[in-house]
Amino acid sequence: MELLDPGTLAFLVFFGFMAAFIDSVVGGGGLISVPALMWTGLPPVVVLGTNKVAAVMGALTSFVTFAKSGQVNGWLIRRLFPLSLLGSATGVYLVRQMPSDFLRPLVTVLLVFVLIYSVLKRDWGRDAVYQGMSTRRLLLSVLVAFLLGLYDGFFGPGTGSFLLFVFLLVGFDFLGAAANARALNFASNIAAAVLFSYVGDVNFSYAIPMGLSMIAGAWAGAHMALKKGVSYVRPLFILMTTVLIGKQIYELFLR
Repeated sequence: MELLDPGTLAFLVFFGFMAAFIDSVVGGGGLISVPALMWTGLPPVVVLGTNKVAAVMGALTSFVTFAKSGQVNGWLIRRLFPLSLLGSATGVYLVRQMPSDFLRPLVTVLLVFVLIYSVLKRDWGRDAVYQGMSTRRLLLSVLVAFLLGLYDGFFGPGTGSFLLFVFLLVGFDFLGAAANARALNFASNIAAAVLFSYVGDVNFSYAIPMGLSMIAGAWAGAHMALKKGVSYVRPLFILMTTVLIGKQIYELFLR
């Protein structure tokens, strides 16, 4: 591994912390970490691989923090985790075979729907109404876990928002939805990080310091969410979904 100069190291540490702080609650940390890595001059595919290796460290931290608090539904996550893992591995394989930008218009429309629905339903997610899984709902959840894992490995933007939205639909409050979404996001990050590392598309000199700062950022973000509760998670979710929509529109029409 190359020895980083102090300026680059400080740059990676700062933006890694900020990305993980946001990502640990509602996702969207890639909006910060990916541009930061791009600014260092790494090739685009190496940026994606390096970001995934760093992000998996933060994702593990937030997942463990939420799990220790009792906010993660162990019964449900044990059944969905492998599907998210498998889906992400499939997505990473596919993205190396074909371009992924054709998904951008569809993702933008779906994010707009998520945002409008969340804003209009003011009391939605304030209280948990989850009563367990019927067979039909569990099968749908398994399918969604696989598809969103595939999407995260193949394209990625908005995965956190979509996962949180799905758990809200199931009946969790915003805090519980955020915690369970982090668990599945951790699964999809693991698969992507391992496969990008296997094919050599990771700069570990950048990934390790950024990842260590992401551990700190994820710990701080998850604890902030647990302390502030739904009143913190809901507006942050709406804000990050709005930013994601703006980024997708910019990529579609203005770049």
